[in-house]
Amino acid sequence: MSTPMRTRAARVVAAAAAASLLLPAAIAVADPRQGSGSSFLAPTLAGRATLSADYLAEGPPSGAAASPANGRQGPWDGQVIPGFSAVVENNNGTYWAQPDNGFGAKGNSADFLLRNYLVRPQWDTGSTGSGEIQVLDYIEYNDRNDVLDFDIVNEDTDERLLTGADFDIESLVRANDGTLWVGDEFGPFLLHFDDDGTLLEPPYEFPGGKSPANPYLEPGETPTVASSSGFEALASSGRYLYPVVEGKLVNDSDARRRWIYQFDTRRGEYTGKRWAYQTDQEGDAVGDAFSTGSDSLLILERDNFEGDQSVTKRVYEIDLSSKDRDGYVRKELVLDALHVENPRGIDAGEGYGLGEDTFALPVQSFETVLFVDKDTLLIANDNNYPGNDARITGTPDDTEMALVDLKKTRAVDDGVTLIGHRGASGYRPEHTLAAYELAIAQCAEVIEPDVVSTKDGVLVARHENEISGTTDVANHPEFADRRTTKVIDDVEMTGWFTEDFTLAELRTLRAKERLPAVRPQNVPFDGLYLIPTLDEVLDLARHSKTCDGQPVGVAPETKHPSYFDSLGLSLEEPLVAELGRNGFDSARSGAMIQSFEVGNLKQLNRLTDVPLVQLVSNSGQPYDFTLSGDPRTYADMVTRRGLREIARYSDYVSAEKTVLIPREADGTLGEPTPVIDDAHAAGLDVVAWTFRRENQFMPVEFRSSSDPNAVGDLVGEIQVYLDAGLDAFFTDNPDLGDIALS
Repeated sequence: MSTPMRTRAARVVAAAAAASLLLPAAIAVADPRQGSGSSFLAPTLAGRATLSADYLAEGPPSGAAASPANGRQGPWDGQVIPGFSAVVENNNGTYWAQPDNGFGAKGNSADFLLRNYLVRPQWDTGSTGSGEIQVLDYIEYNDRNDVLDFDIVNEDTDERLLTGADFDIESLVRANDGTLWVGDEFGPFLLHFDDDGTLLEPPYEFPGGKSPANPYLEPGETPTVASSSGFEALASSGRYLYPVVEGKLVNDSDARRRWIYQFDTRRGEYTGKRWAYQTDQEGDAVGDAFSTGSDSLLILERDNFEGDQSVTKRVYEIDLSSKDRDGYVRKELVLDALHVENPRGIDAGEGYGLGEDTFALPVQSFETVLFVDKDTLLIANDNNYPGNDARITGTPDDTEMALVDLKKTRAVDDGVTLIGHRGASGYRPEHTLAAYELAIAQCAEVIEPDVVSTKDGVLVARHENEISGTTDVANHPEFADRRTTKVIDDVEMTGWFTEDFTLAELRTLRAKERLPAVRPQNVPFDGLYLIPTLDEVLDLARHSKTCDGQPVGVAPETKHPSYFDSLGLSLEEPLVAELGRNGFDSARSGAMIQSFEVGNLKQLNRLTDVPLVQLVSNSGQPYDFTLSGDPRTYADMVTRRGLREIARYSDYVSAEKTVLIPREADGTLGEPTPVIDDAHAAGLDVVAWTFRRENQFMPVEFRSSSDPNAVGDLVGEIQVYLDAGLDAFFTDNPDLGDIALS
C-alpha cells in the first residue's frame, strides 16, 4: 500500500535550494584556453549501485504487449521497473526515482502503472557498500479527482491510476510546497501532482504544438513534435520551470536545435521565453536538465547508441544569459560519462564500460543527472527493459545509479603534441564523430579532419572526395548514376565524389571502414555514423577537454585545393570562416591548417592568424607545382634552403616519417636525417605522420610477427622518433601514442 511522499522522506531538496546549488567555479567560469600546468576537474567514480533488470515490484502483471528481447518475454508477474528517467534527492540517503511509461508506446504500456519509487542505494565505494538499490516504497500517479477530460485506461475505477498508455512521464522536479511537476512526452504536457501522486489540475499544453500521441490532436492536424521527443528534461529555478524538448521540432530546418522553454508556476502559463540549444550531432537527444543557478542549467545530451557504439553521453553546463556566435546558449563540458576514472576498481570486469581504471555509462538511455553536493554528480539510466544490453550482450541492462566526484587535479605538459589521425581511426571508421570522440578519450590533444567540399559548398570530413571506400554509397541505387571517372591531381579515379552531392544527399549515407581487411574489428561499426560536417567536428573539439583538462585542438587538412578551385568550390575561404565561427581563429586557438600544396598555404597565410602546416611526402611534389611547371620536389623542400622557404609562410613542417628517419634495405630504421634539426634551425616545429600499430606499417624490428595485420610495438617505434626531437606526431592509435609519451 503506497502512502504520501511527505510521510516517508523529508522534503528538503526544494527548487530554491536547487537553484542555489552552484557548480564549482572551475566549471562555471572555465577559461576556454587554459594554460599548461593549470588545474582541471577530473571526474572520478565514487560509488555505484544497481537494481536487477528483472526486479518486479508489487502490483498486477505488466508487459503483456512488450516486445520480447534478450531472452525475456512478458507478461511479468508484477510491475517491471524499466530504469529511472528522473531522480529527486531527499538528503537522507534516499531518492525518489521515476520510471517512464514502461515499454515505449501507448499500445504496449496499458498494464504499466505510472509510479515514483522511493529507493536507497547501498553505494559500492570499492571498500564499503553492497552496491544494491533498495526499493522502499512508491507512490502511484492517479487522477482520482477526475481532472482529465479525455479517457484513460482506468477510466471507470475509483483510483483512476494512470498508466503508460495515458502519459509518458520522463522528467521530474519537486516544488517548494512539495508538489511534483512532471514532464510528459505524449502531449507534450506539464503535469502537476500532489505529493501523494494525485493530479491537481489539467495538463499544461505545450505552446510549440502537439506530438502524434497527443489526445487533443485533431483529425488531419500535423504534429509539430516528433514521436517520443517531448519533455524528457525538466529543471526548476524558483518559480520557473524549464522544460526542454528532447528532439528537434518537426518543422525546424536545423536538425541540431533543441528548444528550452520557461514556465511560470505562479501564473500557470508559459512566459513566451525560449532558448536554443545545439546538440553535438543531429540525432542526439536532451535526456535531462538540472538547475545550478538562476540562469544556468546542466543539460544531459546523449546519442541513441549503446555499448561500444556510443559517442555522446555527456553533461554540459549552459548559461541562459549568454549566447555563442550562432545564437545558441553557450555550453561547457562538465562530464563525459563514457570516460570516468575508476581508481578504486569499482565493479571492474562486470561488463562493458566497467574497467580496472575507467568507468563508462554506455547505455542507450542515459537519462538522469543531478548534483547531490557541489562536488558530486549522480547519474542514472533508463534500461528500456528488456531491450538494452549495453553491458553484457544478450543480457538486459540493470538499472544503475552512480556517484561521480569532480575533483581538481593539475595538468602536466609533456611538450609533444599527440594528434589523432582522422580521429582514432585504428578503432573506429575514420572521419566519424565516433573516431574523433574516441581519439579525445585516448588523450589526443588535436584531432584531424581532412576537408572536402559538397556540391553546395559545405565542408565535410572525408579523407578523399572519392567516397566509395569510406561510405555505403554503392548500396544506394538512387545514386548509381553518380558513379563516374575523374582525374584528380593527375590520378584517374572511378567512383562517387563529394562535389557531386549536396550535403542533404550525403546525409543519407553512412560511413564504413576504409581498410576492412586490415582492421576487421572496425567493420561492425559500418553503417552507423553520419559523414560529419567540419562545423560538427569543430563543435565537438570546442566542447571537449583533453585528458589533461585542456582545450582540444583541430588540424584540418585541405584536400586537393587546386582541383576544388577549378570547380569553383574553393576550400580556403569557407575553412577560415568555419574556424572563425567556432572560435578557432587566432594563433593560440588550438587550430592548425595543413596542406600538401604550397600556393593555398600562402593564400591562407594572408587570410588567417591560425598556424599553418606544410605537409611533405617521401616522394613527388606539390600538385600546384606540377600545374605551374615548378620543378621542385618534396625532397627539395626539406633541404636547409627549402625549410627556410617554408618558414616564410608556415609554422610547421609535417613529414612522412621515413623523411625523418629512413629505413634501411632490410626494413629496419636507419639513422635520423638532418631534417628535424634543420627545421628547428629555420624556426619550424616538426610533425611526423603516420604511426599505425599494424605490422605492415612498421619497421621490421618493431613487428610482432610475419602477419601484416597483427599488432606490433608501436610504442617502441614512436619513442625512437621522440628521441630524435619530434614536436608532434599523427597516429591512428592515440592510446598507444599516449603510452609512448608517458
